[in-house]
Amino acid sequence: MEMTLPILILAIPITMFLILGIGGVYMSKKMAGVLGILGMGVTMCIAYYVALTYFFSGDPAFIDAQGLRLQVPVFDWLWLAFTNALQVKLGFLLDPISAMMLIVITTISFMVHLYSWGYMEGEKGFQRFYAFLSLFSFSMLGLVVATNIFQMYIFWELVGVSSYLLIGFYYKLPSAVSASKKAFIVTRFADLGFLIGILILSFYCKTFDFIPITNDPTSVLASTGGATFMGASVLTWALVLIFVGGMGKSAMMPLHIWLPDAMEGPTPVSALIHAATMVVAGVYLVARMFPLYLIEEASLLFVTCVGAITAFYAAVVACCQIDIKRVLAFSTISQIAFMMVALGVARPELHDGFGYMASMFHLFTHAMFKALLFLGAGALIHAVHSNDYTAMGGLRKYMPITHWTFLIGCLAIAGIWPFSGFFSKDEMLAAMFANHWFWGAWMTMVAGLTAFYMFRLYYLIFWWEENPHYKEHKPHDAPWQMSLPLIILAAVSCVAGFIPFGEFVTWNRMPYHIHIELPVAATSLTVAILAIALATVMYRKKNPIPSRLKAAMPGLWQAAHRRFYWDEIYMFITHKIIFNIICKSIAWFDRHVIDATMDGFAKITQKTSFAIRGMQSGSIQTYIVWYFLGAVLLAGITWICIF
Repeated sequence: MEMTLPILILAIPITMFLILGIGGVYMSKKMAGVLGILGMGVTMCIAYYVALTYFFSGDPAFIDAQGLRLQVPVFDWLWLAFTNALQVKLGFLLDPISAMMLIVITTISFMVHLYSWGYMEGEKGFQRFYAFLSLFSFSMLGLVVATNIFQMYIFWELVGVSSYLLIGFYYKLPSAVSASKKAFIVTRFADLGFLIGILILSFYCKTFDFIPITNDPTSVLASTGGATFMGASVLTWALVLIFVGGMGKSAMMPLHIWLPDAMEGPTPVSALIHAATMVVAGVYLVARMFPLYLIEEASLLFVTCVGAITAFYAAVVACCQIDIKRVLAFSTISQIAFMMVALGVARPELHDGFGYMASMFHLFTHAMFKALLFLGAGALIHAVHSNDYTAMGGLRKYMPITHWTFLIGCLAIAGIWPFSGFFSKDEMLAAMFANHWFWGAWMTMVAGLTAFYMFRLYYLIFWWEENPHYKEHKPHDAPWQMSLPLIILAAVSCVAGFIPFGEFVTWNRMPYHIHIELPVAATSLTVAILAIALATVMYRKKNPIPSRLKAAMPGLWQAAHRRFYWDEIYMFITHKIIFNIICKSIAWFDRHVIDATMDGFAKITQKTSFAIRGMQSGSIQTYIVWYFLGAVLLAGITWICIF
């Protein structure tokens, strides 16, 4: 393989960003759309060629001393002056998970590019939108092929900038501007923890590069010299802080508040954020650093607990949302947390890669059916011009393509055989039960909630009672640019589970043969079917059961609908405590102590200068007098000091 070929995977999207960003105003919308789609299509073809060649070829270019990895260094970017050992290179790292992510990102991004041609038609800023899509794709691709953690951090921040631009695309809407700022600020706080963790880790192991860090994690532990802080090892603190960055990007509690509001952006953006890399960046980060997490059990336990709590919380909240995009947003939070738990339940004493493979498998399958669900939601919004399910109902008659593809997505995420989500969810649950029955039982309950709220959404949209407004504006399926991606992603969601994923995305170069754990599969499938049956009884046809349940537990329903008041908690802390108490106290001290003291010095200086202004009157005689007085005074002082 040509060594320059992988570089094109990054070069094409950034080139398209520059062309569309600078010259887009001089192009027609059609030309901008064609260029954006063509550029991502070529990138996808190259990414597929590189990834499939990596997986299936014996090309010696892929072989290095540590195993099957391809590195294409570009140049030395930074050489830190205080040490000869610490330097930063920008390059291209290909290994099982990065090759898999190339397929995921380029597939979803191409589908979104094609879909947006129909969805964004007539929108002002069409060319700008495609430029931002290209920048986002470049940032995500650069993140997953980074050769070192510092390079990953650079692209990590570029992903944050790209998401800010896309979430706030409708910049004339205050809600969109607020949502983009919220996403940017929350993730920046998390990224501060990530940066501190990087600095701690690199200080002790003297490198940023992933290969030396992950190939010999025990040497990294030894390099810390047993240093501890507040009862935990320095390495544990570094890994937890690095994970905090992942918590922000992946919207784990308590840093989850930005993701539901990010739905203010165009729906194709939501699909790209949720299905490709941004929200799964935290999972990818833990997977990339997995050998280090394995030798620090405390950090793995932290990952597991955060994931388990977040998964349950998000699933409960999703059961009470009205906006269909926010249901899917909380679904994403829950599913990402599922992947975190699968990584966290690895058993350090066995160097267990079972949960690692299961998490990556679900990342792959989830990307496909979650993109399908978000793009399906976009088709619904495009048809009825509303995000609320109250404006829908009975749409299966009017939108058959959207109906059947959305149903496939619901079956996949619910974990129904033979759809892809069944296989990846079974692998994760098996890994959880292998660690401890509690984790398996807890996450099986979360899986049941997933099936319930997804089919609640499905029935409220496509069954229930038809909206009377259909007589005025008859809904219909989306144009081919939007329908084709739905059909392709639905087909992938049907067959992706049969891919022998463990043969390709391996842990420690040891392939894992995926097999169904019958007790686990039977239990989870039974729970999912019962949850779907409950949703069918409650929501297939209009009936009083949902209203009665809401009336019976109004406090719980309202709390879940309001996301258990996390936004209000943050507003109280920032406005009532930080702004009103802390900031006002600091402002008072600044104004009445610091400013007043400086103003006092200024007034003294001013009055003194006014009093002695006659010393510089411009008169030579006056200057001679002052000179003489000064000389006499100086002579007197000298005489006193001597005698």
